Amino acid sequence: MAHFAAILHMEKPELNQTYRPQHLEYLNALEKQGKIFAKGPFADGTGGMVVYIADSLEEAKELAENDPYVTEGVRRLELHEWRI
Repeated sequence: MAHFAAILHMEKPELNQTYRPQHLEYLNALEKQGKIFAKGPFADGTGGMVVYIADSLEEAKELAENDPYVTEGVRRLELHEWRI
């Protein structure tokens, strides 16, 4: 298992609150599956970060790309393997 940091850059702040419930529901479900190491917004409001636990970059990419914030274009995804 590896850790992958998904940096979610704010693209459409006007839609952030609209899709926040779906985003949180999605992450909570993954957290119950043991797929989330950490998550949270940036204090300056420019986005947030989710650290996924996955077997591969491909799996992490699939998890991150299915986040409603990403699928709805609210946030732009930047994904990196993170070595703790």
